[in-house]
Amino acid sequence: MSFRDRLERITGDTRGARPDTEVRPGIGELRKRIEEIMSRRGGAAHAQRPEVLRPRTTLEEAVGGEEVENSQGRFFSVQSVFGPSARHGHALIGELAELDGELAALLAAENSICGCSSGDALFIDTETTGLAGGTGTFPFLVGLGWFEGGAFVVRQLFARDFSEERAMLVHLEELATSRRFLISFNGKAFDMNLIGSRFILNRLEDRVTCMPHLDLLFPSRRLLGHRLVDARLATIERDVLGVRRTDDVPGNEIPSRYLAWLKRRDGACVSDVFAHNRLDVVSMASLLKHLSGLLASAHTQLRLCEGDVLAAGRLLRDRGLTREAMTLFTRAADSADRCVRREARVSLSLIHKRSGRWAEAARIWEALLDEDPLDVFAACELAKYLEHRVRDHRRAMGVISRVIHAGGEMKPHVRRDLEHRLKRLQEKAHAASQDDDREPDMLQGHSGP
Repeated sequence: MSFRDRLERITGDTRGARPDTEVRPGIGELRKRIEEIMSRRGGAAHAQRPEVLRPRTTLEEAVGGEEVENSQGRFFSVQSVFGPSARHGHALIGELAELDGELAALLAAENSICGCSSGDALFIDTETTGLAGGTGTFPFLVGLGWFEGGAFVVRQLFARDFSEERAMLVHLEELATSRRFLISFNGKAFDMNLIGSRFILNRLEDRVTCMPHLDLLFPSRRLLGHRLVDARLATIERDVLGVRRTDDVPGNEIPSRYLAWLKRRDGACVSDVFAHNRLDVVSMASLLKHLSGLLASAHTQLRLCEGDVLAAGRLLRDRGLTREAMTLFTRAADSADRCVRREARVSLSLIHKRSGRWAEAARIWEALLDEDPLDVFAACELAKYLEHRVRDHRRAMGVISRVIHAGGEMKPHVRRDLEHRLKRLQEKAHAASQDDDREPDMLQGHSGP
């Protein structure tokens, strides 16, 4: 088979076939024929899948910023400054800078943060090529934020390709180690693990992930989770912080935006990713201020969501600040919300009980039963108080009996426990009455000569 035959079989073009005996064409003629065939095929493919090409936008045009060079290479950096009078949702940037280190330490359960100020904190958030984690996930954009002179500075480190990661990590370490602690949102579970693995893969010393760390996700769940559909930062922004994002890129599209950047080198592919990351960093500062304000409300008279006040009281109680917790529970105990009011009173009664203030605790249990005769917790606690502290078994029997016969819905195991307690009280009351009956006889027996 001649070369021409092979070419016609591959291309499918049989026009102008010549017998094998014909003189072989020159190289120039073959090239011309191949170009004609490929141009026809390319035109057909273009007609089937039209593609509109946009003008290429540089990174500087799309997001601003500049190239940064250090000992390990180059990367791209963008810096934004938000002045004290700039507004982010319900708050001003200048208000966010008023950070109390003791409150931040309570939120983080990290005593080493206690003496820090707002200038000691570094906010951090990453954008990556995926959410699965592991060595294949690449943090191509690292957003960092800090307070400086009443303003809030956001610096975004961008690896324009994988070769720039090492230089970006070195710059990240320089910025992080100039601060005293980190603040993130879900950073303990994701961002810090990812950054730590990248330091290892690049054979760099990691002094970042070992820093004291306040992950705002956990206190957000504790203090705000009762009134949110989920604990995502976007949900907290909308329902708590008053931040309204417009045309925000969905998080699941961010990896594909970076891959498009690698392919086309068009800054427009990632401009929305920079905006998304920048808002995340500023929102963390706003969220920290809001959560700290909830804990500080034990010393203020701010009007706050009563459920948030109750949740803040629980956190303070768990951190060992009983007096401050009681202040918040007392405020929530007068709530118009029945569930909040009950939970606050229950928490107060248990603090009184543990402190040995039985009379105060008993008054709360009686008030709970007056409001709801089916309150099993209050009935059991009051009955235990009457049985073991007052030694009034008959009154304790009356409390349990009223709950059992109140006629409300009750789980079988709860009813069995109450009936068992009532039976035991009846036996104790009967034994006590027999002792009382025998006592005069014994005294009378000893009165004779």
